[in-house]
Amino acid sequence: MKIIDSILTQAAGMAALRRDLHAHPELCFHEVRTADVVAAKLTEWGIPIHRGMGTTGVVGIVKAGTSDRAIALRADMDALPMQEFNTFAHTSQHPGKMHACGHDGHTAMLLAAAQHVAKQRNFDGTVYLVFQPAEEGGGGAREMIKDGLFEKFPVEAVFGMHNWPGSQVGKFAASAGPVMASSNEFKITVRGKGGHAAMPHNGLDPVPVACQMVQAFQTIISRNKKPIDAGVISVTMIHAGEATNVIPDSVELQGTVRTFTIEVLDMIEQRMREMAEHTAAAFGMTCEFEFERNYPPTINSAKEAEFARRVMADIVGADNVEQQEPTMGAEDFAYMLMAKPGCYAFIANGDGAHREMGHGGGPCMLHNPSYDFNDDLIPLGATYWVRLAEAWLAAS
Repeated sequence: MKIIDSILTQAAGMAALRRDLHAHPELCFHEVRTADVVAAKLTEWGIPIHRGMGTTGVVGIVKAGTSDRAIALRADMDALPMQEFNTFAHTSQHPGKMHACGHDGHTAMLLAAAQHVAKQRNFDGTVYLVFQPAEEGGGGAREMIKDGLFEKFPVEAVFGMHNWPGSQVGKFAASAGPVMASSNEFKITVRGKGGHAAMPHNGLDPVPVACQMVQAFQTIISRNKKPIDAGVISVTMIHAGEATNVIPDSVELQGTVRTFTIEVLDMIEQRMREMAEHTAAAFGMTCEFEFERNYPPTINSAKEAEFARRVMADIVGADNVEQQEPTMGAEDFAYMLMAKPGCYAFIANGDGAHREMGHGGGPCMLHNPSYDFNDDLIPLGATYWVRLAEAWLAAS
């Protein structure tokens, strides 16, 4: 691996900074301390900053030469509302909050890159360092864009990166096309007529109607969409009744829908609505159908994905740059890719050997209470950011 020497010499300090962020997790739109740490470091290195975009976002601005060309590099800063199981020294000091997705490490990698580019400025143009709040459900990317991110800081392309547990450190993955799914939620309330459970003929029982809906929705996946198109409908909550001998007045179904295209999403929403309303009507009942679209699919543009792969290959070798296996997880970097060309890549987080043991061997996946970011990634991730910016702003 071709790690930048000056980044390696700062690795211990950056790991300490990452662990400090891990110990002080903050939830979406409340990343006040985290933003203060980021802003203080950027200022210390002579990087002009812009604060408050998307509530707590920070943008660092590193210029060199005379070109008007610019690139944006993005890291997310927020934590999750989870109780941490780890007991190491840098475990969360805030009960019910935890960096269980590695955003502390993402922030540290981009800060390490910022320190280097601020000193060397080996490019012609501008590197915008985007430290984004509220990826975990808050849509911080969308809010930064609404606040004028790309108007105030116009760029040719935007790049993001996420750690990925289970693969050996030293590997990357990047691909053109959809790499993460859209994230959507639904709530369906079936309205019947409650009564005594021993005399169901006197009422309208919404429970079997709701059960039919759950089963019917899966035919949308198997019979309404093309087999080669990906889609998931998961009913994850069913709420009904308060007593074993009482038929409830209503049943509430909730869950999630995931797709890689808006066209498939449009079809699924329409068919779910039709099935819910018509099934309820067939049994003499009514239903209320709510469908909320959260994050759109994350779709990498071809040129930028191939460019990222070439930069990765120069650092770790072509054999260590893999094709991304698309995941049905969601990511609000999708909003940035809807506004600008770019690439959202994965960096391998290792097999879990870096973690405190005691929760079982093997990789600890994201959003797990015993997760911890692998500090060995920081120099590699920072090197990728630096080489990507330098190569992009050197290309004609």
